Amino acid sequence: MHRTSVRDLFFSGEPMIRRTLLALGLSAGFSVGLVAVPAVAQAQDYSAPLTTAISDLPTSSEVRTGYSRDLFPHWVDADGDGCSTRNEVLISEADDPVTVGSGCSLSGGRWYSYYDRVSWTNPSDVDIDHMVPLAEAWDSGARSWTTATRQAFANDLGDSRSLVGVTDNVNQAKGDQDPREWLPTYDQCRYVREWVAVKHRWRLTVDSGEKSALSSLASSCTNATITVTLAR
Repeated sequence: MHRTSVRDLFFSGEPMIRRTLLALGLSAGFSVGLVAVPAVAQAQDYSAPLTTAISDLPTSSEVRTGYSRDLFPHWVDADGDGCSTRNEVLISEADDPVTVGSGCSLSGGRWYSYYDRVSWTNPSDVDIDHMVPLAEAWDSGARSWTTATRQAFANDLGDSRSLVGVTDNVNQAKGDQDPREWLPTYDQCRYVREWVAVKHRWRLTVDSGEKSALSSLASSCTNATITVTLAR
């Protein structure tokens, strides 16, 4: 009888499973560590159908004043295992098992970018996209957070929708635009669901144009339930 091990689960081909194991502190070397997330008195979940989840997002004007990427320390090594957040995401999302070498060098993996439906075998061809860009987060409420909370947002391994590996030039084309301004070529309903999920997870606002665009896009999508564990 075959008994499923942690290693089997990690390389089972399911990014959600691998990301969950990483959030619990299991790296590709299966060492235990801690991933920095904001401390909350008691974790709370939010769950609602997509259209309701969009309606529930608080509306507020965006404020870019004072923004700098440096205010969101990212690609940190939160669990001290030698792998940055970028590499942790690459490890967790790889469709083929990754060999982790000295200094967390990666080889042997294959990554699928759902934005353009292209697969890559060279990690340098893959960017890790913040589903909600750092500048957009700043505009939507993160400007009032502590640096520690902004760092937790920028390195969020606790929800696989927060950070996603995509083709580098596609990520660069997205920049800091919201769904009113930019959408991937494919799987736009998935993108809208993930955008809304991350906005709820971090209690971020939307501006009126963004909310209108999300509602319009959702009208042609399955009204699937959005469930997140609130990070703050």
